[in-house]
Amino acid sequence: MQEFHYDYFISLCYRYTINGLVNEEKTGTCHSADQRSTRIHSSEQIMSEKLTPQHTLPASQAKLVGSSTSHLRAEYERWRRLFEAQPTLVQRFLEGQARSLADALIQRQPQIRFMLPESVVLEATPQQNGPIGRIPPDFREQLAGGLIDRLTRGDIGMALRQRLAELEQSSNRSVSVATGLVRHATAVQMVHNMLPAGRSVTYVPDEGEEIPTLPVAEELEAGSAITASTDAIAEEGQGEAGRGELLVPYVPAARRFYLPQWVAFDDENHLLVNSTNDAESHIASMQRFLSLLHAAVSLAPYIVADDEYQTKRYGMLGQLINQGRALAHYETSEIISTIKQRAAANDLNRGLSLSLPYFDDQTLKMKIHNFEVIPAGRIMFVPAFVVRAAEQEQAKVAQDTRLSASTRKHLLIELRELEDAFDDRDM
Repeated sequence: MQEFHYDYFISLCYRYTINGLVNEEKTGTCHSADQRSTRIHSSEQIMSEKLTPQHTLPASQAKLVGSSTSHLRAEYERWRRLFEAQPTLVQRFLEGQARSLADALIQRQPQIRFMLPESVVLEATPQQNGPIGRIPPDFREQLAGGLIDRLTRGDIGMALRQRLAELEQSSNRSVSVATGLVRHATAVQMVHNMLPAGRSVTYVPDEGEEIPTLPVAEELEAGSAITASTDAIAEEGQGEAGRGELLVPYVPAARRFYLPQWVAFDDENHLLVNSTNDAESHIASMQRFLSLLHAAVSLAPYIVADDEYQTKRYGMLGQLINQGRALAHYETSEIISTIKQRAAANDLNRGLSLSLPYFDDQTLKMKIHNFEVIPAGRIMFVPAFVVRAAEQEQAKVAQDTRLSASTRKHLLIELRELEDAFDDRDM
C-alpha cells in the first residue's frame, strides 16, 4: 500500500504546481525506407499563452498533495543528513553496496546479495556525535530473491524492495537504520552516478498541453567544448573577430535539448542522423534513461525531492516526448510517400490497411494505430478512399479517452496530414 500511496501522489505532484518541489518543472527551466514501408500492408498481407497551463485541483486534494510533497522532501532531507553524518569509511562502504545493487537491478539479475555495515550512526546531530549502533553479524549478509525468482525470472526490483522493507521493520534499530541508508545510497547512485548530466535547457509546453516539450533557444547560446574537425560542424558569424569559425559537435537544433547526442530530429522534423534505425536507437536510450529514474523512485519514493532527479527528469522527459513525436511524424511522411509510389505502380488494387505510428506521452512509448482504408478484394485504389478513412479515424480518435489529450492531438495531426496528402477537392 505504501508504494501505491507514493506513486499516486507523485503523479499528482507531476501534473500540478502545488509547491516548490515541482515549481521548477512547471516554470520550464532545467539547470545543469525499406523498413518504413513495412508500416503499410495490403489486405493480402494483413490476412497474413504557452508557459503555464491553467489547471487547478480541488482545495481538499491540493492540501493533500501539498502535505505529501512536504513529507517526501522532509524524508529525503532526513536520510541525506543521516548519510552525511556517517564516518567516511561507512559512507564509502554504503556507496560500494549501492553500486552493486544498482548494477544488479539494471541487469535484472535473478538474485541480489548485499551487506550492511558493521556499525552506523543512528541520528544526525549538529555536533556530529550521534549514537552509534552495531549490526549483529547474522544480519550483515543479505539476499534478495530466491530459487523461485531465479526459475521464473521474477521482478528482482520488487524482491529487493520487499527485503529492504522487512529489514527496516526490524526491532533492532541499527539494522533498520543501516537498511535505510543502503536504500538511500542506492537511489542516489542511480540518479547521480549512472546517468549522464546534460545541458541547461528551457522547455515550454505546446498550446493546450501540460508537459513542456518545446525547447527555447538561448540568445547567446554557449558553444561546445574542444572538438575534432572530423566530428564538428562549423558555424559562421558566431566566433570572435580574428578567431575564425566556431566548431561545435551538434547542430543548433540539437543543442537546445538536454542531451544533444540523442537528438535525431530538428524542430521541422528533419532527420539529423543517418537512418530511422539510428533515431529509434536514440529513442530507446532516452527511454532507458527515464526507466532508471523510475526505478530509483520505486526504490526510494522520496528521491523525487532531490534536485538532481528533478533536473534530469525534466530535461529528459521533454526531450523524449519531443523526439518521439518527431519520429512518428517523420514515419507518417514516409508512409504517405510509400502509398503514392505504390499507387503509381498500381500496387494497391487488392486492398489497403495502414499502421500509423504515434508516441504515447503517458506510457512514453511508440505505439501503432491500425485501421483499414480499402477492404480486401480487387478494388482499384482511389485517393478518396484514404481521405474518407482518415476522416473516420479522426472522429474515433477524438473520442478515445484512453489516450491523453496531448497524445490525441498529435495523432489527429498525423491523420490530418494523411488526409491532406490525398485530398484533391481543393485543387
